[in-house]
Amino acid sequence: MKVTGPGWSARLEAGPGAESGPEAGTGTRTRSRVRTGLETRAGAGPGTADGAVAEVGSEEIAGATILSASSEGQWEPRSSSRCVPIPAGMALCQDIGYATMRMPNLLEHESPGEAVQQSASWLPLLARECHPDARIFLCSLFAPICLDRFVSPCRSLCESVRDSCAPIMGCYGYPWPDILRCDQFPADHLMCISSVTNTSTSTGGRRAVPQASCRDCELEEASSAKDVLETFCRSDFVVKLRLTRLKSSQVSLAQFSLASRLQVLKHGPLLGGQIRSRLQLWLERDASCVRNMTRRQPRGGTFLVTGTVQGEWLVVNKAFAWNKRARNLMAAARKWKQHRCRG
Repeated sequence: MKVTGPGWSARLEAGPGAESGPEAGTGTRTRSRVRTGLETRAGAGPGTADGAVAEVGSEEIAGATILSASSEGQWEPRSSSRCVPIPAGMALCQDIGYATMRMPNLLEHESPGEAVQQSASWLPLLARECHPDARIFLCSLFAPICLDRFVSPCRSLCESVRDSCAPIMGCYGYPWPDILRCDQFPADHLMCISSVTNTSTSTGGRRAVPQASCRDCELEEASSAKDVLETFCRSDFVVKLRLTRLKSSQVSLAQFSLASRLQVLKHGPLLGGQIRSRLQLWLERDASCVRNMTRRQPRGGTFLVTGTVQGEWLVVNKAFAWNKRARNLMAAARKWKQHRCRG
């Protein structure tokens, strides 16, 4: 399955409901594997004269940590490998903390032009904000930092990005590509690029990262009270809520907080008391949905949201701004208690 051609970009930009675009265009090569540069050599450890691993303990890539090397791994550049400036046209990898990259890269692109062309196909995925470290993960492959050894992404970084971004790719009919298979990357105790985002908590656990959704959650206009009531009937939950923008925080990844009072019109399979905690989780996980809802009200506002319950997650399918002009929406909310859904 090709995932770096025009079909992938066009479908992602058009939305889940769009028809599938063409596969990768003529001249686009399908990559069968990722060149990790990882060589295992018995007895060759850090500091050995033959293939010694570079000391880069203080090196940072846009905040990422490069873990120390052990005797279990060496990253060998090809004899034809060279350092080149990151092209100005490579929008994916601008302002990432370093200015030169190795060619061929870890995806076996032979020229900067080829890397630019292929990397552009991933920009729509980044726009969905599926993971805060997606850019540094992809750039470690498309534009690897120019040290005297290739430095791969850590396996945990790949897995974290994959777990958040693969569901979004799935919305458009594309699986996580085999060329980015995470088990081919080194474990975190080797020299590799680890996660930029600090996901550890004070209790030693791991905090979820924001995750995009298949739904855009663009605010809708209530065409009639009848249509809104039918939406309520089809939904598992209906909640009127107020969002307030938060200052940036190292503790929470959510950009908005819930007001103390929620008006739960319908809670479906959930208990009434479960709604708040599930909505709070939604605020932290569903970055693209929350961002689109609040685009016209960046400081927050009052909204009515409807959606479905999927396991422990709430999926917001429709969102409406609650204001004086939303007469059909207000009328539907007033009538809801007396309304009987058909079927």
